[in-house]
Amino acid sequence: MIYSHKLQKYLTGFSLSIVLVADLVITQKAPPAFAQTVNSSIGNAVTFSCNDSEATIKAKNGPKVVNGNTAIYIGYQQVSSNNKNPVTIRFNSGLKSWCRTDYETTNDDGTGYGLYWDGGNVLYGIYSSTGSQTGNDFRRFATGRWLSSYGSGGGPKVAVIARINPDNGQVNYATFLTAKKADNGQTNSLVVKSLSWNGTNLTVQAKSWWTPRRANTNSMTCSGSSPYEYTAVFTGDLTKVNSASALTCS
Repeated sequence: MIYSHKLQKYLTGFSLSIVLVADLVITQKAPPAFAQTVNSSIGNAVTFSCNDSEATIKAKNGPKVVNGNTAIYIGYQQVSSNNKNPVTIRFNSGLKSWCRTDYETTNDDGTGYGLYWDGGNVLYGIYSSTGSQTGNDFRRFATGRWLSSYGSGGGPKVAVIARINPDNGQVNYATFLTAKKADNGQTNSLVVKSLSWNGTNLTVQAKSWWTPRRANTNSMTCSGSSPYEYTAVFTGDLTKVNSASALTCS
């Protein structure tokens, strides 16, 4: 009887240990969920329309920024065989909040390929431009900013930086960011590679072809072959570049 009582006590303790271990394993397999945050995203432009669902757009693996259940995507619409127009869209919990296709509606072959969002009221979009065409484009938002237009020439792909109201998608203001051919002053290619924000200034890192621009918009003096690794630090309102630098350039 004494042996039986001890065995029963041992088995009860052993069973309790198994239950505790099982509970621990289950707890480890189901960690608490955390809200996702993606502040900056720059990549290849993808095509979608305002009628597409978030699942459809997300599957394209294009640039997007995320804060909790809210996501903003950027890309382009193929409006004709040789013309793209940029598109930007916001979803809240999978429901479309707004979609904008009116930033540039000319024959310029424009796309959207980058975003920065602090999760609050600071949202920047990065768009491409290949020249100035008749009609509505980013020039109407760029008056009084660092560069107000594509410039002379056409064909080379350059960048447009736009400050956007995240509540409705309206562009508040924008600036062009281009390279400048030193021999004839025409516009040359520039592609943005990353964005960062410190609460006051927007730092843009890019690849610039011959030649990058100084803070005063004049051409740098460079050695070696392009593209050059280029950094420009903008004021938040895009009216001024505080500093500009490029490897092997001055």
